[in-house]
Amino acid sequence: MLDAKMPEAWRVLRIQSELVDGIEKLIALTGAVTVFGSARFSEESSEYRQGVRLGELLAAEGISVITGGGPGLMEACNRGAHPQPGASIGLNIELPFEQAANPYQDISLHFRYFFVRKFMFVKHAVGFVGLPGGYGTLDELFEALTLVQTQKVHRFPIVLVGKRYWAGLHDWLVDTVLESRCIDGSDLDLFHIVDTVDEAAEIILDFIRERRH
Repeated sequence: MLDAKMPEAWRVLRIQSELVDGIEKLIALTGAVTVFGSARFSEESSEYRQGVRLGELLAAEGISVITGGGPGLMEACNRGAHPQPGASIGLNIELPFEQAANPYQDISLHFRYFFVRKFMFVKHAVGFVGLPGGYGTLDELFEALTLVQTQKVHRFPIVLVGKRYWAGLHDWLVDTVLESRCIDGSDLDLFHIVDTVDEAAEIILDFIRERRH
């Protein structure tokens, strides 16, 4: 009779192979900006155009741009970064819907496991930008905030674009989470909310320039 636990053992090897492959493919990166955002925005939307511009602004400065590699705002950022000096990188995930690798990736990695992919999002990050998005974007946002808050990674700028979109979340954090003393007032300083991708890029690029000196 076969050992019933053998499939679990093979899963560990698959996880290890994803980690090794991701680390090897991105080993040359000296820093990158990770951008999160919804797969559901169309090419005609203003959000998509903002995503393209963000990718352009960052990659034009030689900064590598990492997204989730899918459609929507991920595609937009990769599209803007693709013709620029900075690398356009997509960390794709196997999903039953929505996720199909966009064609604007200089480096394209594919993951089965979310937690391995999230590790790679953070490993080389010198900045995070959150564009409008759903559960996946929120998951990645709070992962970054938690890692910075608990000092598991060096502090880097976390910027949310779209004051109208993110205002409700900010108000809830202030009026409910902070009021209930589940976070400290200083935890609200771990992120910025801005209206445009130009402002977001300026915050990130200023941080990178200071870091280089």
